[in-house]
Amino acid sequence: MDDFHILAFETSSTLCGVALLSRAAGRTRLRTAQHDQGRGAHAERILPMARDLLDQAGLARRDLSAIAFGQGPGGFTGLRVACGVAQGLAVALDIPVLPVDSLCAVALQGAGDDPAGVHVVLQDARMNEVYAAAYRAGGADWATLQAPALLARADVADWAARESAGWDMRAGGGWTAHGDALDVFPGLDRELEALGARLAPATPDGARAQAGTIARLAEQAWRQGRAVDAALASPAYVRDKVAYTTVERAGGLGGNPQVDAATLTLHDMTAADVDEVAAIEGRVQSFPWTRKNFADGLAAGYRGWGVRRMGAMLGFALVMDAPDMAHLLVIGVRPDAQRQGVGARLLRRCVDHCRQAGLPALTLEVRPSNERAIAFYHRHGFAQVGLRRGYYPAFQGREDAWIMTLPLAADAAPGNAGPSPVSSTPTGGGLDVARPRGRS
Repeated sequence: MDDFHILAFETSSTLCGVALLSRAAGRTRLRTAQHDQGRGAHAERILPMARDLLDQAGLARRDLSAIAFGQGPGGFTGLRVACGVAQGLAVALDIPVLPVDSLCAVALQGAGDDPAGVHVVLQDARMNEVYAAAYRAGGADWATLQAPALLARADVADWAARESAGWDMRAGGGWTAHGDALDVFPGLDRELEALGARLAPATPDGARAQAGTIARLAEQAWRQGRAVDAALASPAYVRDKVAYTTVERAGGLGGNPQVDAATLTLHDMTAADVDEVAAIEGRVQSFPWTRKNFADGLAAGYRGWGVRRMGAMLGFALVMDAPDMAHLLVIGVRPDAQRQGVGARLLRRCVDHCRQAGLPALTLEVRPSNERAIAFYHRHGFAQVGLRRGYYPAFQGREDAWIMTLPLAADAAPGNAGPSPVSSTPTGGGLDVARPRGRS
């Protein structure tokens, strides 16, 4: 993996770009090409630009290690161009793809030489709506605090006011606002400044993701082993329902018709979250994980996520990867946040992680007495595949565990989101999953 060549495409906006990032003999070289003639020319120009960059580098297509693409969010037609071209080349060359968050690229471009802190990207989504995302800079890696979501323009300041307390707590400082929505919507910049935001300085094309930045983020993903099979690549369509009807909009509806994105935010779990996570775990489990269990899991490289509202932790999940599948170790939702889709959102994130890591299945353990959790997992496509005798501690003796597994073929998808069944009960209610053996 020391020497590699990554070809990157970015077409989420009117700017169409191609980049070639090469690492050879200890040196890194980035070549870029772009045009700005509108989305209608993307499909016509993208492959000739790629061929020119390969010719300049003296490379053939077979020399490529991976294909990267900006997966959005952005214009539907543009996103399909980049994803489709990346998939087609990757399949033909039998190499993996590297999907890259286009809004993270905008944050990286606007951060400049001093990226410390939290960076919030607000991009015009048309129809008086905004794509919003938040990231924390940390050296070469950027952590996602809020995955791209769709907000009504009128909700942006309220969303930022509620969530910025949580961003500051985790990042230890203020936050910077980026994106073309600051120019498109009059007064938005002043609303955010009143909340304590810094405004990123304007730069040429800084508010639109560029292929060179996509390539830089793809290099990080490549080094971390996050390439995926071409069949798993897909654009990031944030709008579940493309538009409200005229009647719905006249009634004041805006934002995402399926999800109240202004209410819930999803972020990677870090050591700073452990106290809140352990507190929730103690409320929903009769035999909970300890703070040290969570801290040790993160230190061992387990992947975790949390869901917040107004900066407060509502729920969490922790996953351990194995060569042949991922193991959902623990998941929990605060009692007063149950039946609001938090558990379903966390489970979808676990499934997305498995697909991105190329793992063919997600498995877990659950108490047979926890009928609501079992029903929840069944709704999301899990099936019982085995039984572990005496697996869980109980108030009298021990309790068996059902082993449940969700196969993740390329065309598989988790079930429809439903209410979370997490509840605190004397039998260890909640989304029971694996617990360390020998603990009582």
